[in-house]
Amino acid sequence: MPPALAAQHTPEAGEKSAYAFRTISEVAEELDVPQHVLRFWETRFGQIRPVKRAGGRRYYRPQDIELVAGIRQLLHVQRYTIAGAQRVLKENGVRFVQAVGRGDVVAAEPLVQDAESETSTFADPERAALAAALEEMRACRALLDRLHTPPDA
Repeated sequence: MPPALAAQHTPEAGEKSAYAFRTISEVAEELDVPQHVLRFWETRFGQIRPVKRAGGRRYYRPQDIELVAGIRQLLHVQRYTIAGAQRVLKENGVRFVQAVGRGDVVAAEPLVQDAESETSTFADPERAALAAALEEMRACRALLDRLHTPPDA
C-alpha cells in the first residue's frame, strides 16, 4: 500500500504495516499483475530493485511498490509502450512515476511515435520478406479452404 494511503489506514490484527516489505506474490495480488510480469519488468526497468534474500526471494519496499504501480499505470492503463514508459522514467524521474502510481499526477498521453516504433522494427528487406511469406501463407490458406469446401452439386 502506498504510504499516502497508509497514513489513513490502521492495520488489523494479522495485517502487515503499510511500511512492511511485501513478497512478489503480495505485490502481484495487490496490483493485479502476474508475478512473471513483475520479474519481466525488473529486466526492462533497472529502477525496480526489490531486496533479494537468500534463495532469490524478492521483497518489495513501499517505494518499489509505488514505482511498479506507476509503471503498471503507464503500460496497462495509459497504453504506453515499454520504450515510452522508459522514456517517461528517464525524462521525469522515479518520483514522478511513483506519483503516477499513487494517482497524484497523470502522465501525458503516449506519443504516436511510440506506437509506430514498435511496428517498424524491421528493415525494408526484412519487411519485404515477411510480406512475401504472408502472401504465400494466404495462398496456401485459400487452397486449403477450396479443398475443405464441398463442390457445388
